[in-house]
Amino acid sequence: MKNFDQHFREEFLDLLTWRRDVRHFKTDPLPDGKMEELINYANMAPSVGLSQPWRFVEVSSSESRAKVLKVFESENDKALNDYHGEKAKLYASLKLSGMKEAPIQLAVYCDPDPEKGAGLGRKTMPETLAYSCTMAIHTMWLAARAQGIGLGWVSIIDPDKINTILDVPADWQLIGYFCIGYPVYVDDKPELERKGWEAREAPVILRK
Repeated sequence: MKNFDQHFREEFLDLLTWRRDVRHFKTDPLPDGKMEELINYANMAPSVGLSQPWRFVEVSSSESRAKVLKVFESENDKALNDYHGEKAKLYASLKLSGMKEAPIQLAVYCDPDPEKGAGLGRKTMPETLAYSCTMAIHTMWLAARAQGIGLGWVSIIDPDKINTILDVPADWQLIGYFCIGYPVYVDDKPELERKGWEAREAPVILRK
């Protein structure tokens, strides 16, 4: 069994501390093959029944990107209407997407019924397929951050509209849409915390 020393554990804590949801990207492209490398890291994540249900769609065309951006802007306007007063002003001031700057945009999907894995472990909890995809995303996120590359999760979108734009199989489930690239700056605190939107709290632990 591989043993990791104290130095590695401290470095790993730094990686977790400095991993951020990035919105401010440089336009510099990633090196050739880097995105494929990051996806290979994601592919090392655990998955229920070793099903590897994740599916990656790199959104490269300017036409598709423009359509996705339009969806985000529409949904973001709707979201703003849910807030009032100072909270609405704060929301309007937040940068919630790096779509205009990030060199890479990636949609991560879940195949809801992959042949791989033969159904092991998901008969009673089929949602573990989607959880597995989230594990893959987090694995890629940490691997990217270790190389100075940032990810930004864009959740203010309509999945059905994104599916239509990307023309994916009808049964695929959109897990996340990501902007990927080099961050303009790095910080050890989430931007939403620095901007006063919310603060990180200690976890809730129940013992029974």
